[in-house]
Amino acid sequence: MYKVELTKAAEKELSKLSKDLQTRIAKAIDGLTAEPRPSGVKKLTDGENLYRLRVGDYRVLYEIREATLVVLVVKVADRKEVYRLLP
Repeated sequence: MYKVELTKAAEKELSKLSKDLQTRIAKAIDGLTAEPRPSGVKKLTDGENLYRLRVGDYRVLYEIREATLVVLVVKVADRKEVYRLLP
């Protein structure tokens, strides 16, 4: 089992969304504990170790740290904005 952690920026972005969206995205993020690379997830070509999870019109960008079994959520944003200013 992997442990899921969110950066402060990701927590802030998630808190700005409606409660319904927060619930849907949180459920998708929780699913990463059992399988960090579920069906439909894509590895970004620009990011060193970044993956993209699609939740409706929103994207969750995260990295997988295999050595410590941690999934670090880096960014949560609308699909139009998520790839701008990647960390």
